[in-house]
Amino acid sequence: MPGKVRDKSRGGPDRFSTATRLRLLGEQTAERVYRSQNKRQARRSRLTGRAALLALVVCTLVVALAYPIRQYVSQRGEIEDLQRQQQEAKERVDRLRDEKARWQDDSYAEQRIRERLHMVMPGETGYVVPESRATGSAARTGQGAADRPWYSNVWDGVDKADQADQADH
Repeated sequence: MPGKVRDKSRGGPDRFSTATRLRLLGEQTAERVYRSQNKRQARRSRLTGRAALLALVVCTLVVALAYPIRQYVSQRGEIEDLQRQQQEAKERVDRLRDEKARWQDDSYAEQRIRERLHMVMPGETGYVVPESRATGSAARTGQGAADRPWYSNVWDGVDKADQADQADH
């Protein structure tokens, strides 16, 4: 420190000088760093072999189990699809059984036959309401062939054949 003179006889030579303190502090710090580095290196060298073996075992397990797990997941998906298809088939069978039971009833069969074939019983009068020209053809083409009476399908076939003949001439 400037302005103060120290007596060097009391504390020994350069005992409290800044350079001495810094040198001692630097040596102590260097020893600590060196010791901690040696401990880390010793720890690393012990764990490196174990860590490598553990990593190797984990990688081997992953590789060995990857294909079977993929197959398992794939088969579970197939099983779910098959169960869904089986459920749909059971529902379809139930619907068909119900329909078969309805067809066993004579009144139901008569009703359906009269609807589809436009049949009338003796003594009844059947009415057919003609459709207008503009809405009739549009309505017939808008319906599916299964939804229309059979004679509409036949008549549409005749109309198409007639139009094809007129286009050729």
